[in-house]
Amino acid sequence: MRTRQPLAVTTYPSVGPCEDVGESEQPPVLLVHGFCSDARRSWLETGMVTALIDAGRTVIAPDLRGHGASPAPTSGDEADANTTVDDLLAVLDAYGAERVDIIAYSLGARLIWALAERAPERVGRVAFGGMSPVEPFAAVDVAELRRVVRGEATTADPLTGMIAGLIRAEGDRADGLVTCVEGLRSTPFEPTPWAGHTPPWFVVGTDDPMTRDIDALVAAAAGSRMVVVTGDHHGVLVSPNFQGLAVSVVGR
Repeated sequence: MRTRQPLAVTTYPSVGPCEDVGESEQPPVLLVHGFCSDARRSWLETGMVTALIDAGRTVIAPDLRGHGASPAPTSGDEADANTTVDDLLAVLDAYGAERVDIIAYSLGARLIWALAERAPERVGRVAFGGMSPVEPFAAVDVAELRRVVRGEATTADPLTGMIAGLIRAEGDRADGLVTCVEGLRSTPFEPTPWAGHTPPWFVVGTDDPMTRDIDALVAAAAGSRMVVVTGDHHGVLVSPNFQGLAVSVVGR
C-alpha cells in the first residue's frame, strides 16, 4: 500500500512560527481555505493570521491536497470529501490539538461541516464564510473540464468555463485540481444537521451567488447566526468585516 503524504501545514503562535501547538491555554484556531486558493493567499495575505496572532491565538493553517504546497492527489479517491476530512483530522493529531476553533471559507466550510459530523468533540467555535448550501461540482463533467483546462476543447457550460478558468490560473497545479473536482463530485455535499457542540456563525456576501439559498443550511444548525456583509465571493474573503467578525466569533 502506498503511503499517503501529509498536508503541508504552517503554524503561527503569537510570537512566530512554532511546531508545538498543543499546550496553549486556548485551543488553536484551524484555518481552512477554499478551492483554488491556499493558506498563504486566504489567511496570511488577507491579514487573518495577523489578527488572530494579535488576539493571542495560535493558528494552524494547512493547504488542502492539490493546493499550495500540499501534494496533488493521484486519483479522485485521494481528494473526496471523506478522505479530505481524514487529512484535516491527521493535521490536528500531528499538532496535538484535541479541539480547535475554526474559521473556514467556501470549500473549507463544507469540509468542516463534514468534520463536525465525524468528530464533533474536536470542533469548538466556528465561523463559516462564503459557504454554498449545495455541491457546485455535482453539475460538472470532469472529463470535459479536464479537456478544457488542457486547452483541448471549449465549453458552452458557464459553470465548467468558470471553474476551468480558476484552475488554469493555478499553473502546474491544474491537473491535480481537476482531480480534486473529481473526488469532491463523487461525495457531494448533502448536509445533515450541524453536529458540532457550539452553533456556528455564517458570514455571507450581498453579491455572492455561492451562498444563495443558504437559509436552509443555517436552519440545519440550531442556534446559529448569519451575518450579511458587502461583497462577492472573493470580496468577502478579503473584507475587514469578515476578518473582524470571524476573529470575534472564535474569541467569544
